[in-house]
Amino acid sequence: MVSSRFIKARSRLCLGPRPRLKNTAERPAVVHYDDASPGTKEKPMKRSWPFLVSLILLTLPPAAPAASPAAAPAPAPADEYLAAKAEDLAWWREARFGLFIHWGPVSLKGTEIGWSRGGERRGRKDKSTGAIPAEVYDNLYKEFNPTKFNAREWVETARAAGMKYLVFTTKHHDGFCEFDSKLTDYKITNSPFKRDVVAELSAACRDAGLRLGFYYSPPDWHHPDYRTANHAKYVEYMHGQIRELCTNYGRLDIMWFDGLGGRPEDWDSPALFRIIRTLQPHILINNRAGLPADFDTPEQRIGAQRTDRPWETCMTICRQWAWKPDDQMKSLKECLDVLVRCAGGDGNLLFNVGPMPTGEIEPRQVQRLKEMGRWLAAHGETIYGTRGGPWRPGPWGAATSKGNTAYVHILKWEGEKAVLAPIGRKVLSAAALTGGRAEVRQTDEAVEIAVAPADRQELDTIVALALDGPAFEAKVRKAASASLAVGKQAAASNVFQGNAAMHGADKAFDDDPETRWATDAGTRAATLQVDLGKPETVGRAVICEAYAGRIQEFAIEYQKDGRWQEAARGRRAGENAEVKFPAVAAQVWRLNILKAGEGPTIWEFQLFAAK
Repeated sequence: MVSSRFIKARSRLCLGPRPRLKNTAERPAVVHYDDASPGTKEKPMKRSWPFLVSLILLTLPPAAPAASPAAAPAPAPADEYLAAKAEDLAWWREARFGLFIHWGPVSLKGTEIGWSRGGERRGRKDKSTGAIPAEVYDNLYKEFNPTKFNAREWVETARAAGMKYLVFTTKHHDGFCEFDSKLTDYKITNSPFKRDVVAELSAACRDAGLRLGFYYSPPDWHHPDYRTANHAKYVEYMHGQIRELCTNYGRLDIMWFDGLGGRPEDWDSPALFRIIRTLQPHILINNRAGLPADFDTPEQRIGAQRTDRPWETCMTICRQWAWKPDDQMKSLKECLDVLVRCAGGDGNLLFNVGPMPTGEIEPRQVQRLKEMGRWLAAHGETIYGTRGGPWRPGPWGAATSKGNTAYVHILKWEGEKAVLAPIGRKVLSAAALTGGRAEVRQTDEAVEIAVAPADRQELDTIVALALDGPAFEAKVRKAASASLAVGKQAAASNVFQGNAAMHGADKAFDDDPETRWATDAGTRAATLQVDLGKPETVGRAVICEAYAGRIQEFAIEYQKDGRWQEAARGRRAGENAEVKFPAVAAQVWRLNILKAGEGPTIWEFQLFAAK
């Protein structure tokens, strides 16, 4: 029996007919909202989705005709609902920086939103559960009265940070709604606070000219029908709430789903997208509702450079998404490193804060965001409206481009100069935007940049290079890395589908950023070995992971007297993980991947001589 907290759509919400649940092509009536606010190599990150999209389109019947030609425009082709137009993505690409907000009654406990709720997590293979009993968690809203909440203060914090858009959690996996949904009683307006947070935040964003997005979790561990024999009723409920969000709060720029790996059929995503894009024609949708949609969303990691597919890293300013007392906060240097590396990879950063139970963002977090804003006020031209590259981000930093200018962000100096790969453009001049004088030497082998130590900035030394043509289109030529392992005999415990010609171990030692060693899907541990030909003294390694985040624990090992010895150990790798260790002389080395979330794949595993 359905809980009294959940109310049937047709009796309580006059938003048109119910969305059908299987292969529907019903086109919702166009709703005009009240305001008009402004404002083959297997390649990583590439999705094998054209076939999926084609299959979905073939299964969709033609759109149902409108009641009369005057009542609604002619239905658009089905594929128009699956992806945004390029012009609608333009503002988002230029914005580069947004504020993510996770908040709810769970802030009273200071534990993680959704995940700290006890009870069954239907739809999850793992049997883990949260520490707060469900009956306690689900009743926290009865005590939730954030009297110091001020939507305009939140928006002003975002603007002071230099952020151009804001995404707010309207419903997380715990099912609690921060808006006045007519389909459930489990909502903010039934708390002692009684106010519609989403309505106030929408108005504040609109008045400030800040773009607005709604996070919405398709999974709902609180709803009685979710992932049961009555799941179709839950999908109807979910579609109804999306109609509410797309109808009642003015113009919406982003719909940010968090489907926990769900498939299109789990949410009837083609029909869902049809609803959303009909009600909000210019909206952007992320890739977490079972379809590729408009942009990818690497979480708590910096995405790999990709210029042919939009992406956005979502990351927390502290460790937890929701507020936690005395949570460890990132330094300003760490925050700016993430922002710069995202922009250098041609991606955005959606940076998260978790407001306190009072409704206020923690003062120290506000201060950190304002520090980022002051830096952007001085150097925003190198971030906003740029594209990533022409150089790939590396241990040294990242580069962005705009017109004929390449902005080189040197985040870490190694020696007297930064050495970048050669490019197919002539460097006409150089300027140190952060002070001092930059000297550039360009050869067929490298682009070398030098700035006096006294003029180097701890946060970021920025050098603008004027080129003789568009910087974004500049071709970066292959350059030797000085890795001792280049071209040496290699071996691996696993190769993707046994295809050594395409994904063999040698691909991780060829100094080619476009080839890689890959393993079979489901591989949870593997080794990648190289024989240097003679003993070499090594003190540093670099791991360039193609799908950053798959490697969860690793060791760098060397062979001594026929036995493996450990030189270093780490957790997580990433696109450019630099590992330093005491100098060791050995001939045979290996990367021992001890734990992986999915089959590891490596662009390059480099070993460097000890200094």
